[in-house]
Amino acid sequence: MKRHVTIKDVARVAGVAPSTVSYVLNGSRAVTAETTKAVLEAVDQLKYRPNPTAQGLVSGAYRTIGVVSAQIYSQYRGRVVAGIHSALRGTGYHPIVSGIEDFAEPDEVLETVMGRGVDALIFHDHFFPPERIAELHRQMPVICVAREIDGMPDRSVLVDEVNGGYLATQHLIELGHTRIAHFVADHHFQGAAQRLAGYRKALEEAGIPFDPALVFQGDNLGDSGLRLAYELLESGVPVTAIFAANDYMAYGAILALHRRGLRVPEHISVVGYDDEHTSGFYVPPLTTIRQEPREMGRTAAEAVLKLLRGEVFRTVVTPTRLIVRESTAAPGHAG
Repeated sequence: MKRHVTIKDVARVAGVAPSTVSYVLNGSRAVTAETTKAVLEAVDQLKYRPNPTAQGLVSGAYRTIGVVSAQIYSQYRGRVVAGIHSALRGTGYHPIVSGIEDFAEPDEVLETVMGRGVDALIFHDHFFPPERIAELHRQMPVICVAREIDGMPDRSVLVDEVNGGYLATQHLIELGHTRIAHFVADHHFQGAAQRLAGYRKALEEAGIPFDPALVFQGDNLGDSGLRLAYELLESGVPVTAIFAANDYMAYGAILALHRRGLRVPEHISVVGYDDEHTSGFYVPPLTTIRQEPREMGRTAAEAVLKLLRGEVFRTVVTPTRLIVRESTAAPGHAG
């Protein structure tokens, strides 16, 4: 097995002390041009790559950002992580990503991330206990994506979720729908309540009474949309449209309608939320609410870098917009 090159090897080849090599690589102390040249030539000759964890143990800076993300299989969340990667490229900092899928995992996830040594944390989940996040916030820079934590002002990159729910519902109302079901996402997710608030706001502005019988509580998965659509159909409550709180739930709803012989949008219109990559290629292509996940990830990464430099960061609210495709039409469209 090839032996790992150490800082002592570099020092020996350059003819200097190991501490001098550290000064050159970290820029922590002035070193003569001649010595710097000798060290860098030795680094190049030996192909030395510093060990971030070992460096962190010595300097207290690991040059890594921990990223905790729920449901990392989601295309939307994957784009947030891609935005983080993009923003950190060339900064000397690198992300360590760990997924969290339920409320039983925070200790395991935290051990995975913190065990590697991190300088800051980005949370994009709704499982991690808020009190634990607040505790970590007192130890290092922490930024939350699409989530606010009590006692952590200006530590979030948010989405205009109320406007997203409003735009989705307003679109259906403008098409002539008045009986619009709403499939709510996981109630632990802050955006779920905000999207519901946007739904209610659009109804109120249009003079359409809010009907609790049209609101169905689910989670964030396609299976949930499938189940809720069956519940809706079996309830006998008349509807002409469904606003699902995310695209996966919309996919499940469309499948349930298909199995019951109902066509979208001829019989029932469906709107999703998130604009997953597959939504434009679904059958029918899904009308949905688009967020800016890469921008959210990029902003979150830039925020932690600001905090690490001791600079001020103010909470950012990213926009939402309606993407109209072929899953919505006026009621009674079936011919």
